[in-house]
Amino acid sequence: MPEPLFIECYQKIANNELHSRSELIKSIPAVFDEKCSEKELWKLHEYYMEVYRNCKQTIYLNGGKAEKKAEKSLLDLKILLAERIIESCHLCHHRCGVNRKMGEKGFCRINETSRYAAEFLHMGEEPELVPSHTIFFTGCVLSCVYCQNWDISMHPETGKQINTIDMAQIIDKRRKEGAKNLNLVTPTPHLHNILKIVKEITINTPVVWNSNMYHSQEAAKLLDGVVDLFLADFKYGNNDCAFKYSKIKEYMETITSNLKHAKRDAEILMRHLVLPGHLECCTRNVIDWTAKNTPDIRFNLMFQYRPEYLAYRYPEIDRTLELQEKEKAIKMVKDAGLKDVLL
Repeated sequence: MPEPLFIECYQKIANNELHSRSELIKSIPAVFDEKCSEKELWKLHEYYMEVYRNCKQTIYLNGGKAEKKAEKSLLDLKILLAERIIESCHLCHHRCGVNRKMGEKGFCRINETSRYAAEFLHMGEEPELVPSHTIFFTGCVLSCVYCQNWDISMHPETGKQINTIDMAQIIDKRRKEGAKNLNLVTPTPHLHNILKIVKEITINTPVVWNSNMYHSQEAAKLLDGVVDLFLADFKYGNNDCAFKYSKIKEYMETITSNLKHAKRDAEILMRHLVLPGHLECCTRNVIDWTAKNTPDIRFNLMFQYRPEYLAYRYPEIDRTLELQEKEKAIKMVKDAGLKDVLL
């Protein structure tokens, strides 16, 4: 029996009809030595992930209950692996190799410490998500010339330093206040601390990974069993535009691989922000790839683009969208036959 299409599992978790994935991995005991090599830890991770997958299938399809939180769980193993990764950081596809635990900084300009600019019940997300407990982390693994949150993303030293236990208590409080989920915005460089936060959460809460999906393969494995819904931003339809406007390499290979990987365990709500003058090179390619590879996901075609930050240096995107561009993008989506589209 297949899992429900679109984001039905997420909605059941939000309504407390299902355990979140993170509740499941917290219940799976894991035996490991913290002195083991990273290679040995990954072997153990794969073994316990198979235990998780069997547990998930039983509970999600047959309505069972998760065991109580284990004293030492699969989540603890994930935390240890994330800590190892940032010693030669490859949480994202830049794979800078810096030792963030020793204060070094790579492309994201973030050391071991995580900061956030704001957290609140967000009412402006997709209908299924609101009210959404949204946490805006500082910093980013992209460097978009038109970034609308550039004051946050380009200045990771700003904001409030995160204490994982305190943040978990805030998340529990927001859930009691009516939040349908935990919505983590630009989370990739903070994965090691996010896993620690998730460990301390005591209330069943679906985790939404609100991301550009430019994370590494190793990070993708750590996200399995933690994330319930990927709010994935598919920005470009080719590598040239991605490098020109966001300073990232191998974009298409990375994001499409991560989207396929994410879909094996979680659900996806995909966003595509239409850029002026980029309907053929980007929008069409994004829509066509989605229709071919992940046709049964929620797709949000977005027209909120406005020239911000350094967009004035690029005349071709230093304007808002024209009406005919919006109409053409909508026609592309309809012609592609995507089933669950938000316009």
